[in-house]
Amino acid sequence: MSKSTAATIAMDENVSTAQFKSRVNFVLALAEHLHTSGTSVNRLEGAIDRIAKKLQLDISIWSNPTGIMISFLDPVLGEPYTVTRLMRLKPGDTDLGRLADADAIAEQVISGKMDIADGYARLKARATDPSWLTKLGIIACFGLASAMVVSLFPRTGWYDFGVSALLGMAIGVLALISAHRPRLYDASEAIAAFGVTLIASWIAAFVAPLSLQPVIISALIIMMPGMMLTVAINELANQQLASGSARFAGAVTILMKLTFGSILGVQLVSILQWPALSNATAGVLPEWMPLFMLVPGAFALAVLFKAHWRDVPVAMAAVFLGFGVMKACTLIPALSDGATPTPAFLSALVVTAVSNLYARYFNRPGALIRVPGIIWLVPGSVGFRTFNVAFGQDAASSLDLAISLFAALIALVAGILFGNLLVSSRRNL
Repeated sequence: MSKSTAATIAMDENVSTAQFKSRVNFVLALAEHLHTSGTSVNRLEGAIDRIAKKLQLDISIWSNPTGIMISFLDPVLGEPYTVTRLMRLKPGDTDLGRLADADAIAEQVISGKMDIADGYARLKARATDPSWLTKLGIIACFGLASAMVVSLFPRTGWYDFGVSALLGMAIGVLALISAHRPRLYDASEAIAAFGVTLIASWIAAFVAPLSLQPVIISALIIMMPGMMLTVAINELANQQLASGSARFAGAVTILMKLTFGSILGVQLVSILQWPALSNATAGVLPEWMPLFMLVPGAFALAVLFKAHWRDVPVAMAAVFLGFGVMKACTLIPALSDGATPTPAFLSALVVTAVSNLYARYFNRPGALIRVPGIIWLVPGSVGFRTFNVAFGQDAASSLDLAISLFAALIALVAGILFGNLLVSSRRNL
């Protein structure tokens, strides 16, 4: 037996059975909390491993998008005997508020400011359902996010802007309704894509001329798994092969559901022979519109990422940072020209480094800056277009888009890796 193992067992023998159970329960609750907050596997496992060592627990953890398995060294019997817990969980959505709460509780428990039992009770406390007023605000934020995205497309007009906002709010209603209905939730992407395509096509045929593709993409933008694709490639780059492969497959499945719903809507429109009104003479949005929409759009993203009100300014500043670096890179011809997506790489590097500095200086999760900051860069819409073109039997165009998709993903993940190398993360979160 090695000296380190002997020391660990000796240390564990000083822990009573009640203390051991309390610490195990806390670690399990914290792992579940981080998982449901959408934390990537490599960050979750690193954070739990560090916290377990602070609590004098010898653990082995294995996580994936749908579950966690943790083995604890038995403090009585010692090696090789363990206590193992397997938790089956649903894939987590990004929840910055829940992540910040878990981080704060863990910090207080480690520092001795909070009893482990109290920390466990706070982690297990059920969150209350949002009020109707809050739900209306969330629906409005879906519309704001869609309107902000459509303003970034060239030659989009006021009709596109308004319809995107309305369809985005409709997606928000569907998201809230399906949250507690498993069968509807599983089909929500296909239903949303079908409904958005059908409604947008009807408006474009009988009400007002629209730029259909930008409107559809903008309305569905929150449902597109761009962040999931990025996390999957990042996990693969960190040798989390099982989790990265599973998450990548999940992202591709969501893209397929969105694509199928959209193509089904296009086929129905073709059968009904709805004529598309010409938008050749339609007015376009002013050049200052993307900058004008940046503030409400950043606020909407902070709300949709479920950040606490005290953290909304931080999340908004992160959106401004990511957007600003991207814009600055596009102003330099040597960076904006060429097949290599250098702006995405540099933006991800800067955002990641700043998020790690923020985490180390303020002792808070770096995800509060990292997630909103790179949301501009994730290639969800490119993946959606790739599948749409592929279903249309245009192999050459779909291959070009697929290459652009993977180039963007590689540049984005490389930026994250280099950012972590430049400034190391604080306790992995």
